[in-house]
Amino acid sequence: MNVTMIIYLLGWILNTVAALMLVPFAVSIYYGESCGKYFLICGIIMFAIGFALTRKRPENSRFYAKEGFVITALSWLLLSVTGCLPFYFSGEIPSFTNALFECISGFTTTGASILSNVESMSRCMMFWRCFIQLIGGMGVLVFMLALIPLTGGQDLYLMKAESPGPNVGKLAPKVQKTAYYLYAIYFSLTLLEIICLVIAGLPLYDAVCTSFTTTSTGGFGIKNASLGAYSPAVQYVVSVFLFLSGLNYNFFFFIWIKRIKEAFSMQEIRLYTGFFLTSIAIITIDIVRHSGYALEAGFRHAFLQVGSIMTTAGFSSMDFDTWPSLSKSVLVLLMFAGGCAGSTCGGIKISRILIYLKTVKKELAQLCHPRNIKVIQVDDKPLPHTVLRSANIFLIAYILIFVASTLLISVDEFDLVTNFTAVASAVGNIGPGLSLVGPTQNFDLFSTFSKYVLMLDMLAGRLELFPLLVLLSPSTWRKK
Repeated sequence: MNVTMIIYLLGWILNTVAALMLVPFAVSIYYGESCGKYFLICGIIMFAIGFALTRKRPENSRFYAKEGFVITALSWLLLSVTGCLPFYFSGEIPSFTNALFECISGFTTTGASILSNVESMSRCMMFWRCFIQLIGGMGVLVFMLALIPLTGGQDLYLMKAESPGPNVGKLAPKVQKTAYYLYAIYFSLTLLEIICLVIAGLPLYDAVCTSFTTTSTGGFGIKNASLGAYSPAVQYVVSVFLFLSGLNYNFFFFIWIKRIKEAFSMQEIRLYTGFFLTSIAIITIDIVRHSGYALEAGFRHAFLQVGSIMTTAGFSSMDFDTWPSLSKSVLVLLMFAGGCAGSTCGGIKISRILIYLKTVKKELAQLCHPRNIKVIQVDDKPLPHTVLRSANIFLIAYILIFVASTLLISVDEFDLVTNFTAVASAVGNIGPGLSLVGPTQNFDLFSTFSKYVLMLDMLAGRLELFPLLVLLSPSTWRKK
């Protein structure tokens, strides 16, 4: 284990967070809010520590997959602890556990909140709450790789450990260039949404904060009623950008380099779009027939909630916990599906579901025709055995973590729907669940123990389980 390199990279994490805290500090100056001083104080302290840790580059800068997983997991833990300090020291979230929960929910783009009155927060703290979702959406390590070459050749280990999805490839020959392309697409989507929301009638501050939490598929709202506080035009804009944010970023890259046919022939994109449109149709028909919605309103709310849940954003335009059972069942299933690999979404991911469907089809074909040899292909390319094995192990680990977490938080004696959907929300980085954690409720009802269980779930879900599992595994730290 290259401990010196791990410490060096954690120092760069501190430097990065310190620099990012200047943004909400500037917001506090603009709005004349004194609580912004906590961003400056925390930023100075972090930079001092980070500068000391990065002053000298380690002579041995090599590391491998194990270190990549450990660095990624420790980076996100460090991000969360340091990022919550302004919330805690300012007194706007007086409990450290609650401040940490809100910050982890922000960085992991989960969107689950312990706040009952979001609008009581100062503008700079509210901005930071949304800004950390923008940072966490694509990943702070990817952001650092886009700016500076850190490890001289092993950067792909960091990108693979932090990026969502079963298969991370390079869009360009160099990892730094790939990171640059990813963030160029990410920021372009965010800027385009800001412009569209302003045209739709939102004030600039609201448009910026809402765009940060849409393209990151985070879902933190700045109104107590979430998107229900805004006009139908705003809800449509957010819904469209939620759909776009759930797409694999390779799709946008192919369009960017004018490989249009290749972009639209991606099987993952077609399956994602099919799930998306089918779910909207089912829910629209269901709530129009049984809940008395007009057709336009039913379609709009279905569009937004399908987009919000499937992309694991967590916005709400109304209390979907009051919808008919069929609609709620569809939403719960979408919690597990998630968006595409290579997007900012949580969940199992459409790419893995595609692999599972093709695996079942292959097994059925071989049962009927045992002598036929069939190879699983995605986009006309055979899938390596390592990818299939990784997808299967991910599902097993996902189920084990899900079951264990549900049992652990059951000590609080809440109903099964609350516990089940709370864990589904945390591991899938979704936000609201049903019953006591529905869209009009929050997660403050849980005990301190359960909150820490859910925090680990959020981190595990954002990091695709394995970095956190590797960090907690005794064999990782055992000397050979």
